[in-house]
Amino acid sequence: ADKAANEAARKGASFLGKSRMAKDEALMVMNLTEQEATVEAIQLQYDRYFTANAVENGGSFYVQSKVYRAKELLDDYVKEKNAEQMKNGDGKDEQQSKDKTGDK
Repeated sequence: ADKAANEAARKGASFLGKSRMAKDEALMVMNLTEQEATVEAIQLQYDRYFTANAVENGGSFYVQSKVYRAKELLDDYVKEKNAEQMKNGDGKDEQQSKDKTGDK
């Protein structure tokens, strides 16, 4: 841990500097589970929460910022997950869809 702190200090980074939100926090902010986190669901929740927390409407800039950062992280997560599935040739999404509809 000391090595990482020294490296950050050497590069001029602050310990309060820009750090990424954890995936589980992002999911909580967007009120989604990992399985529900699709591009469409993330966008829907983002639109809902970003608009609801608009400062012009008496909302919170802090909460709006959290929603923005959560969307940013989850968009990257979904993109990576989809790329990995394409690379591995997984048929998991097809199987999950079949499981949900009862076609096995």
